[in-house]
Formats: sequence, C-alpha cells, structure tokens
Amino acid sequence: MTEVISKNEKIGKKEKKEDYALERVPEHYRMNWWSITNVTLGVATAMLFMQMGSLMTVSFGAVNALLAEIYATIVAGILGIGIAYIAGKSGLNVNLMARGGGFGYIGASITSLIYALNFIMYCAIEGAIMAYAVHEFIPSLPVWALMIFFGFAVVPFNWFGVKQLDKLQKWTLPLFVILLGAGMVAAARIEPAYTGSLWGVLPEGMAVGGASLITCIGIMNGLVGIIALLISDYARFIKPGQFKMGVIMVGFIPALVCFFIMGLIGIWFGARFMQENPGIYFVQLIGVFGALFTILTQLRINITNLYSGSLSLANFFENVFHFKPGRNFWVFFTATAAVISMLLGVMDHLGPLLTFQGVFLFAWAAIVICDAFIVKKVLKIGPDYFEYRQAYLYAWNPVGVISLIISSVVGTIAAFGWMGSFLEGFAAFFAGIIAFILTIVLAMATQGKYYLKKEGQDAMPRAN
Repeated sequence: MTEVISKNEKIGKKEKKEDYALERVPEHYRMNWWSITNVTLGVATAMLFMQMGSLMTVSFGAVNALLAEIYATIVAGILGIGIAYIAGKSGLNVNLMARGGGFGYIGASITSLIYALNFIMYCAIEGAIMAYAVHEFIPSLPVWALMIFFGFAVVPFNWFGVKQLDKLQKWTLPLFVILLGAGMVAAARIEPAYTGSLWGVLPEGMAVGGASLITCIGIMNGLVGIIALLISDYARFIKPGQFKMGVIMVGFIPALVCFFIMGLIGIWFGARFMQENPGIYFVQLIGVFGALFTILTQLRINITNLYSGSLSLANFFENVFHFKPGRNFWVFFTATAAVISMLLGVMDHLGPLLTFQGVFLFAWAAIVICDAFIVKKVLKIGPDYFEYRQAYLYAWNPVGVISLIISSVVGTIAAFGWMGSFLEGFAAFFAGIIAFILTIVLAMATQGKYYLKKEGQDAMPRAN
C-alpha cells in the first residue's frame, strides 16, 4: 500500500513539473475556469497594456486611443473564444494543435520556434524594465547585474506548472489592485497636465479618425494575436463540466482586461500626465511603492511568458531532434536566453521584431481557427480532431505552411508601409484574412491528403 502511495506521489509530481507540455491534458488534471482565468490575468494586468493606452493618448488623442482599444477588445475576444473552444475541447495548446491543424509535425515545429522566440523577447523586455526601474532608485547596482537577477528570479515560480502559477497570481493580485488604486487616488488629487475634458485630448496636427486612428489600430494589432494564442496554453485545462462558461471567461476576460480596462486606465493616466510611461508616473505618484508596482506587474507577466516559452521550446526540440529533457529544462533555457537578449540590447531592435510578430501571430491564429471551424467542421476535409502524435502525421502539410508563409510575407510588406497607409495600420488583420482564405483554398486543393499518414486506433476528442 505504501509503495502504491509513493508511486502515485511521484506521478503527481511529474505531472506538475511537465504540465503535459507534449501531451493532451487528461480530464483528471483539469481545473476550475476561475483558476485558469486568474492565471491569464497575470498577462492582462501587465503594465504594457496601460502604457499602450497612454502612448496612443499622448501621440494620437484620447478618442482614437479609445476606439483602438475597443477594436482590440472585440477582435482579440473573438479570436480568444475561438482558440479557447478548440483548446478546451482537445486538451491541446496551439503548438500541438498546429501539428494536426494544417502544418504537419515539422511545419508546426517552425511555428513553435518562432512562438518561443517571441516569449524570449517578451521575457527580455519585461526583465529589462524591472532592471532599469530598480537602477533608478539604487544607481550603485549595475544594470547588467539586475538583468541577470530578474531574468532568473522567475524560474522557481515556474517549476510546478500552471497550478503553481494559479497560486502565485492569486497571492499577488490583491497587492496589484491596492497599488493601482493608490496610484489612481494620488493622481486624482494633483493638478493634471491637461485641464480640459479627457476626450478632448488631441495633439496638434492630429484628427479623430483617419490616419491617426489607423495608426492606433496598427499598434493594437501587434498585440491582438499573441493574446489570442496565449489563451490555448491555459484553456486546455478547462474542466469538461465547466466548458461553456470556461470558454467564455478564459477566452474573453483577458482581452477585456488587458485592452479595455487597462487601456482605459492608461488613457486616463496619459491625459493627466501627458506622459506615456507608467513606470515614470507611478514612481512620481507613490515613490518606492510605484517602483514596487512596476516590478510586481512585470513579474506577474514574466511568469506566464516563461511558462509559454518553455512549452513552445519543448515542442520544437521534441519534434525536430527527439530531444525531451523535460519542461523544467526549457524553463531554465528560456530564462537564460532572455538574460542574454537583455545583455545584448534587444530593446534597441523592438520595432521590426514587434511588427513581424504581430503579423505572424495573427495569421497563425486565423489558420488554426479556420482549420477547426471551416476545414474540419464545414468542409469535412481531413479528420475531425487534432492529431498531435508524430507516428500518425506527415512531416509537412502544405495547407498551413504555405498559408502562413504567404500571409506573413504579404502582411509584413504591408506593415512597413509598402502597400499604402491603410494596409500599414491593418497589416496584421490583413495577414489574418489572407491566411484564412488560403487555408480554405489549399485544403480544398489537397483534399486533406497531408493531414494524416495513418489513423490512430484510440479515439481522440473532436476539434469542434
């Protein structure tokens, strides 16, 4: 009896560490939707989203900023609900979905690698923000040492997977709310830099709508895709008995909080200070507690960045090199790569990186959703489930691979302004439309030939 208990404990510990990075999440390991939503709020409450609201307000006007935030909330919410539905049904994240969702196991590996590089970049950005914030208060501490410290500080918080993340986000959320509230109260008591109506903020030379609004929407499109895809890492844990409510809450609440609520707060702060950086105005408002607020928000999001990055790298190396050292190895590897990126100055090259990332991720999300709801369900092409096991898959499936390459290239060209100002702002959305259409065309042209090499013997959950 003791041996059985000991064996079960070992299995439980392994489950927590690996968190089904390379497998479908079984029903016994699923969680309540409110716990999963709580984890995603670590992303949604990041200072980045407040900063985008302030940035757009100061640069393009409050009304344009508000309209862009509403647009992002709706689009990210729709994509998020779609991704959450598929992830909750299949128990797979987007890396595993892509294998049987039009890419093949090697094709999906390429998307996983780019996705992982995206999270390494974000880990580096958030870590650098924390390092510079502390350096402002304690100049004697070198920035490079702070970068190393904050880069590796989040590793222990990722060791036992999503259930550990849920506890950490629960403990830190009340402190986040208190510090945010303290900053807002302090801001309300001082004379604002702009004394007119909040919605009257409009920089000289700007107009409501037109090019100003298109530019704001372009800024938001760079973030919409990652929020939608990120949902899959957590929605796969939704309990079957809570599926309907879980899909709505896990799929839509993060978009609502990060774009609308945090964006609206950022607009308000931006108008009062005419300053786009919350790290500066929170320190001005509540001093050392402002620095603590900055660190807290960045830690909350970096924990989830590290988690998603480790899942993507585990998928890539297992698929391509059959190298499976365990998810914890990739947690440490992701942190190390982020530290190196910080030290090499990744912040100096953010523009082109964020532009490509926005286009690529929006297109990828469009392909996954199109494959599940149009190709598999409406057109009845290929299997009605997402096969993720290599033994049953082709290495490449032209449906997803070609759609992603063409849409990403065209979208990137548009994003750099070579196809006119309108498409420059809507480049990511444009890439998503192209990817969606091409997925249908190529699926019909190939008639699902490259989805399965052979059928598995055991039943798999349907994709929709």
